[in-house]
Amino acid sequence: MTTPNLTKKCHTALEFAAEQLRTLVERHPDYFPMYTQDGQWKHDGAAWTNWCEGFLGGQLWLVYKHNQDSYFREKAEHYSRLVEERKWDRNVHDLGFVLWSTYKRWYDLTGDPALNEVVIQGGKTMSLRFKEKGQYMRSFVADESLFIDIMMNVGIVFYAAQQSHDQKVWDIALQHCLTTRKYLVRGDGSTAHEGIFDLETGEFLRQSTHQGWRGDSSWARGLTWALYGFGTVYTFTQDARFLHTAMACADFYIENTPDHGVPPNDWDEQNRAHPYESSAAAIAASGLLQLAKLCGDPVRARVYHGYALRILDRLTEPDFLAVDTPGWEGILKQGMYHERLGLGVNESVMWGEHFFLEALSKVIGTERMVAYG
Repeated sequence: MTTPNLTKKCHTALEFAAEQLRTLVERHPDYFPMYTQDGQWKHDGAAWTNWCEGFLGGQLWLVYKHNQDSYFREKAEHYSRLVEERKWDRNVHDLGFVLWSTYKRWYDLTGDPALNEVVIQGGKTMSLRFKEKGQYMRSFVADESLFIDIMMNVGIVFYAAQQSHDQKVWDIALQHCLTTRKYLVRGDGSTAHEGIFDLETGEFLRQSTHQGWRGDSSWARGLTWALYGFGTVYTFTQDARFLHTAMACADFYIENTPDHGVPPNDWDEQNRAHPYESSAAAIAASGLLQLAKLCGDPVRARVYHGYALRILDRLTEPDFLAVDTPGWEGILKQGMYHERLGLGVNESVMWGEHFFLEALSKVIGTERMVAYG
């Protein structure tokens, strides 16, 4: 159960987020940041890939739901329109991040079928990444590459299939999840970042990573994509295999993370230079709140819900929430984009901001508890 103190902290954090977002869109109009450098959004740092453009609009929608300020409604619509053409984008595997965060929230608010068509087309476009040999949707990196991250985006493919009654698209989404479950989720509930396949035969070759410590280690953000993503897939399929996988990932997270709830970038990494990855914690919090509603076990539900609240209680303290850090333009500090490449290390990152606000909104009741597809 949420305490009055935590509820107050959640409201304070959302109000602070509104201030930071207003400053961002007025200082850098029509700019889509990914991560800060020294707390500043506008810089020339490398992007690696373009997958974050929906998170700004998504945050603006979350703030609007919280404060009902027409300024944020106007900005949310504007930044959503700026990403509409991404519904045709075949270069990334992240169309859920881009379009579910924006157009799905807009559609849920208005019921406008034209908005829903944007989401549906995005899901169908993403399904075109499917590799028959191997039975997976390929990552942006290469044809032979399967990313755990795609589990957090596959919901938009299920949704497109469901809305358009397209069995082929549904089967693509389902098979992708089964392949990911088989090859990237380990017996202890940990996950690999990437799987590599033989393009000639479809044979799975090995686990690999771009952002974790090693191919056989446990990259925290990847695990939280799985925790949340497999739970979302269960909402579409009602297939208990996916619920059990989400719970296994949740149990691994809880068992291997310090009591405060914020993991490192990789649980297995030795001689860590950085103790925290706050964006993984934010994703976990929102995913655990969802899983608590889905798991069907009152005891485990209390554990998941209570641990999510523990994470949020920690993230709303000033060493993570930038409320007492003058000049810092982000909301949530100590996030990590790409430690190996030195991108966004101990900074604010847009997905961390988005899922942090989503989790806060779930706690105070302005966001649907089972929300992200």
